[in-house]
Amino acid sequence: MSDRRPYSATIDRVAVPGGEDLVCRSCGHGLGSADAVWKEVARLDERPLCEAGGSVFEATDPKLLLRRFYCPGCGAALDTETALEGEPFLVDRVRG
Repeated sequence: MSDRRPYSATIDRVAVPGGEDLVCRSCGHGLGSADAVWKEVARLDERPLCEAGGSVFEATDPKLLLRRFYCPGCGAALDTETALEGEPFLVDRVRG
């Protein structure tokens, strides 16, 4: 896996026959095809944003969630997002 290119600050793209895969930058654990939604294979910690800590979040609607995604291989934090309860994951696509 020496031909790595950045996908994000925590994930790299790796050339494979027929396309690209995504891997954790910390440990190289595979996160699936670059065409798939990598967040579906990550470890997910999802909780109401009002539980995030700090008084600024206490009055936040409990339906607003903080989602934290971790590498299933090493536990490194990969990404975070906020979403309303029941919304699908945000999907980022990198081209080029």
